[in-house]
Amino acid sequence: MSPALEEERLRALRTLEVLDTAPEAEFDAIVEGARHLFGCSMAFVSLLDVNRQWFKARYGLDEAETPRDASICQHTVAANETLVIPDTRADPRFATNPFVTGRPHIRFYAGVPLRISAEDGRPPLPIGTLCVADNRPQTPPADKIALFEGMARVVESILSTRRISNDRLRLAVERQEALVEIERAQRLLQQAERMARIGSWRLDLQTGRSHWSAQTYAIHHLPPDTDTAAIEPMSFYAPGDRALLQQALVACKAEGRSWDLELDFINADGVQRRVRTMGEPELRDGKVVAMIGVIQDITERYKVERRLRAYALTDDLTGLASRRAFNEQIDEAIVSAREHSSPLAVAIIDLDRFKEVNDRLGHPAGDEVLRVVAARLRAADYLGDYLAARLGGDEFVVLLRGTHARERLAEGIGMLLSELRHTVSADDREITVSATIGACVLDDAHADRSTLLKGADEALYRAKRGRRGTGAIAGRPELLALSDSSVAEPAR
Repeated sequence: MSPALEEERLRALRTLEVLDTAPEAEFDAIVEGARHLFGCSMAFVSLLDVNRQWFKARYGLDEAETPRDASICQHTVAANETLVIPDTRADPRFATNPFVTGRPHIRFYAGVPLRISAEDGRPPLPIGTLCVADNRPQTPPADKIALFEGMARVVESILSTRRISNDRLRLAVERQEALVEIERAQRLLQQAERMARIGSWRLDLQTGRSHWSAQTYAIHHLPPDTDTAAIEPMSFYAPGDRALLQQALVACKAEGRSWDLELDFINADGVQRRVRTMGEPELRDGKVVAMIGVIQDITERYKVERRLRAYALTDDLTGLASRRAFNEQIDEAIVSAREHSSPLAVAIIDLDRFKEVNDRLGHPAGDEVLRVVAARLRAADYLGDYLAARLGGDEFVVLLRGTHARERLAEGIGMLLSELRHTVSADDREITVSATIGACVLDDAHADRSTLLKGADEALYRAKRGRRGTGAIAGRPELLALSDSSVAEPAR
């Protein structure tokens, strides 16, 4: 890339105002979705600065940035096209790369350039990548690459929309001073509003009168000649979000605070939408005389983000919660249990003889066993208030609350041991898949996610050493089994 083009590329990157900003859910969801798509251990939204590679979102890497000269992503940006490296050690360009020969030992890499329009309207410039990597080689099929490239377009859309929003807010502030004199600029601005679905507004605190742009009326689904004095803007927001916006308005008027909120919104036709609203004070002689801001309909982007997040939080084979979803839920549950002094427990479930099913009948049969177990976990109403998740492979986990997490814990484990037994026909004989369960109750010795899961895991292996198809609870010496203990299998 020529020095002139590199300078222009860096200038386009700067206009995003995203470098060194905090993590954001929408980028994290896309990274998790990309990682899940390829089954990789690493995924990133990478932005290429002058001398560094900075990660807006990352999975599988602790560092927030790395040196640019060692970055594999710089090759994707330089080529300005999708780059797939099935095996880095077999590629002379990357075989000696420090990230290949050292941590994180990248063997597979796939990256899609993220392009942003230049300020002068010339073709978009690559400013970074959406990429995945793993420490094992792989050759992904074309359909996965196509989906991956589509995810990159979503990232570009989010970045572009935010740049438009920032630019639009600045334009909105500037135009208040000379509204009448800039008619031509106003027409251009209205076109930009329609394109970006962003409207602007101004509320005069002395007169109580407000001015709305045409797109603000359009977002509310109101005729553009509607008298703003007859409109109650707060009524368009859902009750909970209405309170948030009211607090922001009060703080802006009293203390001069700006705000940036995403809220549920119901337009005049009764259709629920999602909007982003930004506002700030207009000062005169140090006094807040008005409030100005913008409102943007972000419904479609919000739906995409929700779908991506749901995808990231659900195990696609079983439909149960994923490991990530379980980790989020258990952390919240531990805080709540501490605050309300309520019982909480986890039970880790490991399937016995599952490997035998896979080896003798193939992975489709193994997958069917996992789906059967998941269905029975979903139907386990006898566990009371609970959450079931798949940790990976043939390992599941259940989060229990209330009496089922303490007084009825042993009873619940016994019922699970019975319900999760499943027989699979294998040629001339049958394979009975059973469950071995280890549980741990939240207490002073097991006070966080790590120690709670460790306690359950240790109980699980104690049960396995004693007799497969049984259960154990941390801190209790006895093994739990079905009423007919003969169905439990000896440890092997």
